Amino acid sequence: MSLHEYREFINARSATGSAQNIIKANTNIRAKVHQETAIEFALNNGKTAAFLDTGLGKSFIELEFARQCFEYTGKPSLILTPLAVAGQMIREAEKFNISCDVRKVMDHGEVGNGVMVANYERLQKFDTSAFGAIVLDESSILKSFGGRTRTALMDCFVDTPFKLAATATPSPNDHMELGNHGEFLGIMRQQEMLSQWFINDTSTASQEWRLKGHAVENFWQWVATWSRCATLPSDLGGCDDGYILPEIDRHVHVVDADRQTNIAEGMLFRIPEMSATSFHNEKRLTLKHRCEKAAELATHDKPVTIWCETNDESAMLARMIDGAVEIHGSMSPEEKESRILGFSDGKYRAIVTKPKLAGFGVNWQHCAHAVFASISFSYEQHYQAVRRSHRFGQSQTVRNDIVISDTEDSIWQIINVKSKKHDEMKRRMADAMRQAQSTAETRVKYDRPLDLAFPEWIKGETK
Repeated sequence: MSLHEYREFINARSATGSAQNIIKANTNIRAKVHQETAIEFALNNGKTAAFLDTGLGKSFIELEFARQCFEYTGKPSLILTPLAVAGQMIREAEKFNISCDVRKVMDHGEVGNGVMVANYERLQKFDTSAFGAIVLDESSILKSFGGRTRTALMDCFVDTPFKLAATATPSPNDHMELGNHGEFLGIMRQQEMLSQWFINDTSTASQEWRLKGHAVENFWQWVATWSRCATLPSDLGGCDDGYILPEIDRHVHVVDADRQTNIAEGMLFRIPEMSATSFHNEKRLTLKHRCEKAAELATHDKPVTIWCETNDESAMLARMIDGAVEIHGSMSPEEKESRILGFSDGKYRAIVTKPKLAGFGVNWQHCAHAVFASISFSYEQHYQAVRRSHRFGQSQTVRNDIVISDTEDSIWQIINVKSKKHDEMKRRMADAMRQAQSTAETRVKYDRPLDLAFPEWIKGETK
């Protein structure tokens, strides 16, 4: 092996993006600077992620990427979305005058030329080999390591030439989510990523993976070769005017729990435990009081979203709140979508649902009031539900009313701690990615100075 061949071998092993070098076409004139930057990067690299915070225009970026990939490959592009977001995506295409056919499809028989939009639930109804590009809207669906949907997405689109995964800024410490994105895009397998930049922290009970101290800068530089990240337009060279949201007007309402029921033997009163096993039982005992308070807060003449956690809560709230429409898991996808879009259009004043059903992807800037009749240990679901209304484009101060029982205070404290950590991690990630994005190249070459004496067999010299 010659010295030149050795260097080429080292360069081949370096972390790289997957540049396809699509020539930038006629990107929509309505694209703002940060959106144009993200679109151009995605087209030039072929397989990328767009980690943009809520309201920065991910739908527009996805549509433009899909449209230009269709024109480049001659094959239709597919955008997969959460429930009810497909219809919203079609509206966005009409709003921005996307210059090709953009249609919602239910199965492969409806696929034509242009950009096809479908819900994730219908993935198995398509011949995925027919598409030249795949776009995952709300791609945090990849977060579930080993989940059926994640596995199906990995398998179905392994050979798709162009890919874009779009989601809000992930937590920089959520390494599994970043790893799953990198693997879906064909950049690097998750286990390879972990072994290269992370160490399994055996000092914690969960043995979490954490970045090696010396690898932090190099890791984010690698992430920047295949993604663009922004919490504000200025992170990608844009202007922040109109994107600085006021703080949420948040109010916590505490209802008293009856400690004279479900008393353990030998005790004078119940001592609640907010463990995973007792959590749902305590919720049942406080159901009526919490729902009554939530219904009281939601009784006015303006749009309001009422978030809950269980079917019993949902049914009770729908009965208590005049004019409220309910969305629950047993409904057909078509009925769920109809009611979500009906609320978006102002057909219904109030909507009662769970974060896992309608907390991802939908835009409800017309509504500035959210009531949480129930909370859980999941900060992600709470955050996503909050951001349905508190997002760029919201013209009013958003009010959040959180109803908890006095036995649930520990859960709310956990949510607050996670919220502070999430905000801090987002700031760190934005800083790290801003620096990495300014210096990252598609390939980071090995360029060690020739200050060492190499063995004869490496230099390729013979006596």
